[in-house]
Amino acid sequence: MSDRTGLLEDKVTMITGASSGIGAAAARLFAREGALVVLAARRGERLEALASELAAAGHDAETVVADVSSLAEVRSVVERALSVHGRLDCAFNNAGVTYLGGCAIGDSDEADVIRLIDINLVGVWRCIATEVHAMRRNGGGSIVNTSSIGGFRAGPRLGPYPASKHGVIGLTLQAAVDHGAEGIRVNCVAPGGTLTEMIDHWSTALPGVHDMLGHNPLGRAAQPEEIAEAACWLLSDRASYVTGTVLTADGGALA
Repeated sequence: MSDRTGLLEDKVTMITGASSGIGAAAARLFAREGALVVLAARRGERLEALASELAAAGHDAETVVADVSSLAEVRSVVERALSVHGRLDCAFNNAGVTYLGGCAIGDSDEADVIRLIDINLVGVWRCIATEVHAMRRNGGGSIVNTSSIGGFRAGPRLGPYPASKHGVIGLTLQAAVDHGAEGIRVNCVAPGGTLTEMIDHWSTALPGVHDMLGHNPLGRAAQPEEIAEAACWLLSDRASYVTGTVLTADGGALA
């Protein structure tokens, strides 16, 4: 993707869901842009492999095995950033899951619904609440949450997924209003169809998903790196007057 421009130079930056897809792409991009990255995900082996890759390229990377469904584990990620670097400047709250139930709302399983909402929505709240306390120490910071164009519209057999991603937009707006005076910007990126493992899992449950990804004016799905670029700009000082916004990166699907 882009050459290094120093968008996140010396910014201590936390990324959740960093072991694959958009999160891993963000880790590589943010590191190239000068960030000191703190990577969190559930899959420790993948995190370590990614950290080794970044270290070989001369980049600083810390890893923490953590699940956003646990407040204590989210806190452990922020605490690592503070203990190693003394501050937290930026956070990309990207961890999430899709709905593999493949059924209508009225037929969905309660346990599946609660799990998805807990990770996709409450998990983002856990991150924001913890990050804000850390960012206050250094007079501000920047947070980007990952929603989805599913936060704007429904689709066949998506279960609670649109509700969870719509909720992320609501959290983003509220946090931006609540914490702007503290110098903390909070924004949201809403990807369209992106070529990740999550899409692969979804297409296994619902055949034909891959065929739908190019139904937009650009006629194709996004690469994870393209979504990471949008998040990188929002986190950076180049977006210093941008808060409480949702940047759709969807190839024009919502146009």
